[in-house]
Amino acid sequence: MAGAVTAPGRVPVRTALGVVAVAVLVAVAADLALYGLGRAAGGSFVFTAPAGATRVDAATVAGFAALPLLVGLALAVLLARRWPRVLGVGQVAAPVLALGTVPLMTLPADLDAVSTVALALGHVVLVPVSVLALRALRGDPG
Repeated sequence: MAGAVTAPGRVPVRTALGVVAVAVLVAVAADLALYGLGRAAGGSFVFTAPAGATRVDAATVAGFAALPLLVGLALAVLLARRWPRVLGVGQVAAPVLALGTVPLMTLPADLDAVSTVALALGHVVLVPVSVLALRALRGDPG
């Protein structure tokens, strides 16, 4: 998407919508594929919550992939109008947040090993997806 930025921080609306939509769809598809592979490999995706045993389902996986990415990219696009460097900062912040949530959310849950690995990899998927999306919004080639 070379040339996506018309002026510093000015991401055309169609470009921004397209980049964000593709990024979210790719992340959701990848995370659902990992979830499906985890289920096929015997993962139960059940953990103990205060209310009792709780299963992580496909809708939860899709939501936990889509919502943070959608909110983060939307904020980056909006903030880039005043502070174009936010797109570069986001290329560092997004991976840190995606990977940082593994020890905060996934590892403490009492999931079986297969479920833990599948859900952790779902966080890892957000790293290249978010970085590539932010690069596209900046108009970086590649």
